[in-house]
Amino acid sequence: MTPAALFDIRGEVAVVTGGSGVLGATFCRTLAAAGAFVAVMGRRREPCERVAASIRADGGEALVVPCDVLDAEALDSAARHIEATLGPVTILVNGAGGNHPKATTGPDRSLFELDPAGFGEVFDLNVQGTLRPCQTFGRGMAARGRGSIVNITSMSAERPLTRVAAYGAAKAAVVNLTRWLAVHMAQMYGPDIRVNALAPGFFLTDQNRFLLTDPATNTFTERGRAIVSHTPMGRMGAPTDLSGALLFLVSPASAFVTGVVLPVDGGFSAQSGV
Repeated sequence: MTPAALFDIRGEVAVVTGGSGVLGATFCRTLAAAGAFVAVMGRRREPCERVAASIRADGGEALVVPCDVLDAEALDSAARHIEATLGPVTILVNGAGGNHPKATTGPDRSLFELDPAGFGEVFDLNVQGTLRPCQTFGRGMAARGRGSIVNITSMSAERPLTRVAAYGAAKAAVVNLTRWLAVHMAQMYGPDIRVNALAPGFFLTDQNRFLLTDPATNTFTERGRAIVSHTPMGRMGAPTDLSGALLFLVSPASAFVTGVVLPVDGGFSAQSGV
C-alpha cells in the first residue's frame, strides 16, 4: 500500500461531536480536507454553521447537526438524518467535553467547597458525552463490522493536575472506557471496528482559557507559564498539531491499532521537572 493509500479516507462519513469548538472545528476541517464527508455536531447551530461554511468554501462537504450529546433521543434522530443525507457513519470523533469553573478548586474554592452538581456536570459531559455517541453511532458500525472511533481524553488523565479534579477524573474514565470499548467492539462485532483516543497536552480552548490566560493583559497566568516551562517544546499546542495524529487513527495507516491513547503534548508527559 502506498503512503497516500495508507491515509486515504475519501468518501468516509465522519461525525465530530463538539464540532464547533476550538479543537473540534479543526478535527472537522482536517477530515473534510482529507476527503471525508463531515457532520459537524454541536449544541448550537450558528457556530456549527460557521465551521461548515469554512469547509464548503475550501471545496469540502459538511452537514450541520445541532444536537446535545447527552440527549439520547436527539442523538438517534441525528444519526438517522446523517445516514439519510451523507450515508452510513464510518468515523466518529468524540470531541464534546470540557471543564467548568464550578468544578475547579482555587483561591476562592477549596476541595471542601466543590459544587457536587458542577462536578457531576463535568463528569457527565466528558464520560456520558463520549459513551452515548459511541452507542448511537457504534450500533451501525457493529452491524456493518467496520468503523473507527476516536475519543478525546487529556494528559491530565495520566498525570493529575492541580485544581481540575473533576476534569482529570472524567478524562481518566474516558481512557478506561476507550480501552474497554476497543476490546468489546473487536471481540463482539469484528476486528475492523477500532476504538482509540487522542490525549492532547495543553491547548488553549474556551473551557480552559480562564485558568491559563489573564484577559486583562492577554498574557499567560502563572499556571500557564508553569505549563510552558514544563513542556520541552516550549509552547502550548496549536489545534492543527492534532491533525496528523487524528488522520493516523481514522485511516488504514492504523489498521492494526486499537485501544491506544496517543499523547500529543510537546513532551509534557516525558518531563520529570528536574
